[in-house]
Amino acid sequence: MTGTQVDTALMGDMNTTPLIDVMLVLLIMFVITMPLQTHAVKMDLPSGPGVTVNSTKNLLTLDSMGTLRWNGVPIDRLMLRSYLQQSLSLPVEPELQFQPTADAHYVHVDGVMADIKRSGVSKVGFIGNEHYRSF
Repeated sequence: MTGTQVDTALMGDMNTTPLIDVMLVLLIMFVITMPLQTHAVKMDLPSGPGVTVNSTKNLLTLDSMGTLRWNGVPIDRLMLRSYLQQSLSLPVEPELQFQPTADAHYVHVDGVMADIKRSGVSKVGFIGNEHYRSF
């Protein structure tokens, strides 16, 4: 063979570069068009009640045993709903301050928050969050 002659042997491998490029474009399009999943409970934060409904603000606490206290007095969830409705009937809706303890079970906290949301109370504050800064 001379220096000007070209090697005419055929290459038996497939060129996969275009295939990889198409797959990457499809992957990017799939990621862009996927809907974002949010793991949040949508809730309009409300305000609320007390054993006697205070016209300015009421403190609702929840302990680790699931005991609710309205301004320091133990209540059940049925009474809570009643107090929430009473607070809404006042001329100016009072603020509801909700304070679950750190060891309160999530299912109890979630149930109380659902009751608050269903009642239509619109002024709610969470008290004691500063204790969880280093959580």
